[in-house]
Amino acid sequence: MTEPEQHRYFAYAEGLGRAHGHVLEAGSFEAAAVGYTELYTPPVDTEDEIRVFVADLDGGQEHCFVIDLSDGQAEPCN
Repeated sequence: MTEPEQHRYFAYAEGLGRAHGHVLEAGSFEAAAVGYTELYTPPVDTEDEIRVFVADLDGGQEHCFVIDLSDGQAEPCN
């Protein structure tokens, strides 16, 4: 199995802001959100979730994900 092409992303958590964001290399926006959560342990809300914003450093596109810590799933923000 081949690994997906790596891209550079900038990720930060809600409540911390962009000043506390980090650059990550990942195969997708979702993988960058999960990677950010695993590496930097951002604050968790009352529903055991973390909201992470991820921007593609090359294209500028940004996505938001809610990561549920009970099952590790990342879903797009509503």
